[in-house]
Amino acid sequence: MPNVGPWEIILVLIVALVVFGPKRLPEMGKSVGKSMREFKDSLSGKDDDEVEVSPVTRAQELPPAAPPPAGVAAPGVPTHSAEGGAPR
Repeated sequence: MPNVGPWEIILVLIVALVVFGPKRLPEMGKSVGKSMREFKDSLSGKDDDEVEVSPVTRAQELPPAAPPPAGVAAPGVPTHSAEGGAPR
């Protein structure tokens, strides 16, 4: 495999400057750097987009629930049967 020396790198940079222009070249460098950083982070397992909230933290954020008024049963708990007798 041939070695890439300083003259070859300079030639590639000059060709890129001529093809893309002086305005687009810094933008392209920035986007390539960002892409490389995201790729490296994905390989190492770092992910800034998803922040997990632990259940303890989530429970601490919610206000305490008010107790139900007296005589009102909890939802889904029958107080009597349809026939009027005791619950089953």
